[in-house]
Amino acid sequence: MTSDWIIVKSKIKELTGTYNVSAEFSDVLNVKVRQMVQEAVKRAEANNRKTVMGRDL
Repeated sequence: MTSDWIIVKSKIKELTGTYNVSAEFSDVLNVKVRQMVQEAVKRAEANNRKTVMGRDL
C-alpha cells in the first residue's frame, strides 16, 4: 500500500463512533479514495477541464 495518506484516520473514528476501526479498513479506504480521485481526474481531462468537479465522481 502507498505511504501517502489521503484520508484522516481520526475522522473515520469520529464517524464510526463506538465501533472499532481496523488498520486494514483504513488502508482499503485510502486505496479506494485514491482510485476515485484518479478516475475523476481522468474524466475531467477527457472533458477538457482542469477542474475536478463532483460530477466527475
